[in-house]
Amino acid sequence: MANINVMDLIYWKDTERTGMVFTGLVVVLLSLFQLSIITVISTISLGALCFTVSVSLYYKILHVLNMGDGVPPFKAYLDLDISFSGELADQYTQKVIVAVVSAANSLKNLFLVGNLFDSLKLLALMYLVTFLGDLCNGLTVLIIGVIALFSLPLVYRQHQAKVDGFVAGIQANVDNAKDILHRIAQGGGPTPDTTPGGAKPKTQ
Repeated sequence: MANINVMDLIYWKDTERTGMVFTGLVVVLLSLFQLSIITVISTISLGALCFTVSVSLYYKILHVLNMGDGVPPFKAYLDLDISFSGELADQYTQKVIVAVVSAANSLKNLFLVGNLFDSLKLLALMYLVTFLGDLCNGLTVLIIGVIALFSLPLVYRQHQAKVDGFVAGIQANVDNAKDILHRIAQGGGPTPDTTPGGAKPKTQ
C-alpha cells in the first residue's frame, strides 16, 4: 500500500496532496540554503504544533458551546496503527542487513579492482562528479532530484512512445560501441560467423 501511495504522489493522481508534498519538500530544501537544519526542523515543528494546538482548541470550544462533537479533523491519524509486529520487524531488519552486505561487497569489488572494467567506470564517474561538485553543492543536486522525481515520470507517461524511441536509439549506439571495444580487446579481428556454413576467420 505504501508503494501505491508513493506512485500516486509521483504521478499526481491526487493533485492536492502531491502539491502539498512537493511544495513542502522544495520549501524545506530551499530553507536549508539560508538556515541550519536545526533551525529548519525546529521552525517546522513549532509551526505544526501551533496549527494542531489551535485546531484542537477550536474544536473543543465548539464542543463546549454544543456546536460540534469536539473531535479534531486529525483524529483519524491519531488512531492509525503504525506499530510493527515482531515478525515484520525481523523481515525489515533482514532486508536492511542484506542490502548493507550487498552494498559493502559491491564497494569492495569496485575499490579493490575485482573487475577492472567496472572499477574504470567508477573512476570515470567520480572524475565527472568532481566537476559537478565545482558547479553546485549536494543540496542543489537534491533539489533538482526532487523536482525531477515529481516531473519526469509524468512527462514520460505523456510522451512514452517518443522517449522509448529515443532511448532505444541511444541503447543501440551504446551496444555498438561496446561491441567495437570488445573486438579491440580481443585483438581487433572481426567477430566470427557462427551460423552453419558461415565464413571462418582466416588463419595465418
